[in-house]
Amino acid sequence: MIQVLLAEDQRVLRDALVSLLELEQDIEVIGATDCGGNVVPLTTTRRPDVVILDIGLPDISGLAVASELRRQCPDIRILLLTSLDKPGTVREALSAGVDGFLPKGVTSGELVTGIRQVHAGKRVVSPDLVSAALAIGENPLTPRERSILQLAAAGTPPPEIANQLFLAEGTVRNHITRVIGKLSARNATDAVRIADQLGWL
Repeated sequence: MIQVLLAEDQRVLRDALVSLLELEQDIEVIGATDCGGNVVPLTTTRRPDVVILDIGLPDISGLAVASELRRQCPDIRILLLTSLDKPGTVREALSAGVDGFLPKGVTSGELVTGIRQVHAGKRVVSPDLVSAALAIGENPLTPRERSILQLAAAGTPPPEIANQLFLAEGTVRNHITRVIGKLSARNATDAVRIADQLGWL
């Protein structure tokens, strides 16, 4: 019996997935949560075989949860279920040590097969997604540059970014200039667009 823990914040989808998986004779859902912060404690106490994570959990991202799971529970198999299939996101997920990465648009049969394959020790990722992720290479942005670009993407002006991150305004502008250069962008707005498309924000 494959014991599964599910983390999905949308209740309708979470309930539907639980009902779907309970129809399978070899799969048992031993826990479900809507919060990323609950995943590691539930995993350490219930010891599922496979943890299915939504990448877009509201409190902690699925990627951050996956990294922490891999650190604390290295034997647990991790399957990300997501609507974010950008190359950079796929690469980041693989770097975090997930065993599977499936879009939410998969059929129920594909999901069940993916769970079984991940449980059997296989890595389950769409070949097209892997090719795209490898083609774009590593994310060239530093954590600081990503933080600044994320704030810029939200429309935060450089002086406010500087205040929020406890930096000098000139330092923020220098970081933005470096980001524009790294992404071969025309300006900061173009840099945000490129980074978002590649999943680097």
